[in-house]
Amino acid sequence: MVSSSSNAESIPRSVPAGNIDAYALFEALTGRKIDRRSVSSSRTMSEDYEVLDDDRDDRPALGEEPSPDEPPKDVFIGCINPYALVEAMIGHRLDRRSLSTARIMADVLQTDYEEMFDLKHNSVLYAGLKLNEERREAEQLSEKEIQILEERDLVTPDLSRVRKLNDLEKIGLKEVGDLRIKMARMQNGKLRLVLDAQSIGRTVGNHDVTESINELVLPFRHGKEDREWTPPNSTWRDVNEALFRAIPRQLLVEGSPFGSMYNNNRHGMHNQYHQHRFDDPTQGASSNSWLIAAIFSVFWANPAIINRSARMFLPGGPNERNKRTLEVKFHDKGGRNNAETDTVEVDYSIPVNNSTDLPIYARSSDGFETWPALYEKAFVKWITGNNEEHVDLTRAHNGDPIKAMAQLNGREPRYYFTDRHSGAELAGLVRACSVNKRTISPMAAWTHATGDMFRGSNLVANHAYSVLGWVSEGQEENQYIIVRNPWGVTEPRGLTSYPGLLDRVEPEFWPPAALLDRDGVFSVEVQAFKKYFACIGVAK
Repeated sequence: MVSSSSNAESIPRSVPAGNIDAYALFEALTGRKIDRRSVSSSRTMSEDYEVLDDDRDDRPALGEEPSPDEPPKDVFIGCINPYALVEAMIGHRLDRRSLSTARIMADVLQTDYEEMFDLKHNSVLYAGLKLNEERREAEQLSEKEIQILEERDLVTPDLSRVRKLNDLEKIGLKEVGDLRIKMARMQNGKLRLVLDAQSIGRTVGNHDVTESINELVLPFRHGKEDREWTPPNSTWRDVNEALFRAIPRQLLVEGSPFGSMYNNNRHGMHNQYHQHRFDDPTQGASSNSWLIAAIFSVFWANPAIINRSARMFLPGGPNERNKRTLEVKFHDKGGRNNAETDTVEVDYSIPVNNSTDLPIYARSSDGFETWPALYEKAFVKWITGNNEEHVDLTRAHNGDPIKAMAQLNGREPRYYFTDRHSGAELAGLVRACSVNKRTISPMAAWTHATGDMFRGSNLVANHAYSVLGWVSEGQEENQYIIVRNPWGVTEPRGLTSYPGLLDRVEPEFWPPAALLDRDGVFSVEVQAFKKYFACIGVAK
């Protein structure tokens, strides 16, 4: 969040007596501080008006929204955040803006980067799920279908003595002539092939995981249900104490925001601070993208619904320390991942990585706020009916982001499947739920479980996204829907590209972008949205 300043220079102009301070009113309504120095007067009012075009006749009747579709019986949306998962496994933070990070993730997760984000490749990011190819949907695997791999299962044969193709059969690669060729290339008279060799070199995947990955992301305990769950290389700790300990480490990596003070640069501190000013919820090393996207959508549409205020708990013993707790109310909407309407109270203990002193699961985009982690914990405590504070956070393994929004704000979930509605209807739906191009009713969407377009971390199969608003652009007034990946990551340029997707959203293009961390935020042209996304919904 933006911190307020007592410096008179931060206010562009004085407010006449008797008039309402527009800045203060905005901050009260949205729950966010606004950087008054960044307010630009170069944009004219006329730019915010549209030129109406009455040629399109496939939209709903004037003043009407599209009719919602019948709710699905069950939804298994979820994809593990590979950045957070790898960080939890290796105990180091990744530079999420570096091209080399893709190579690190591919090595650690034993999956080619371009095959990591589509369920048809059996990627470990979909551990616990399988693909229904006919319906292009994910289905849940049972505990019996999950195999825990040991170190000897991942050992690869010695290839140093392979000289001929026949030698491949001697080391266990049978029927070489029938193997799938992933890539073939001629270079300087030499044929370079990449073959599928899973038969001699097993890797982790959606069915096969190591014990560490199983403990981190799956709710299957394989006979160890009586043991208290704690993820590998982590400890249940007070999240505030953990974040305080992580500050010196973060300053070493990112640099002190106060360093510019000693360089006589009076604007440097202000600019550096505002690079990380928002507490937007970000998904951790789990597959609960459906839940984190829902939390952010509700927070974005109406921050007043989200309780970020802790209260002190006074223990009975004289030697016990006071504990802070957070109360969250959830609403019964039926089906899986649900319980009776209730208010849940949680303390501030969460799993913290022993190497980085950072939360393993949900966290804020600025790295210093606690409420996203506590909301995640409260939701799992609610759906499991567990009164213990050390709840198994992997129990929110997959689910329905649209229903989750309704469980948070108490409204009714409405579903719109993209193959049943025109692009104009979908754009009209987002516009009907928005004011000034920003959603005021929480909206979310999920992608198909497979497709040739899913080859990078901007667009991910079987993944939930928050829908933030809309914008029109260009001479033909192309309609774009603004979405946010709950991973909070924008893929470095040069890795992949997608038709109809703009991977950088700046305030000049979409003014509400000034109100959130823009990592993970991008715009999708409406017709491309129909191709990539299976369903969009609202809780109102």
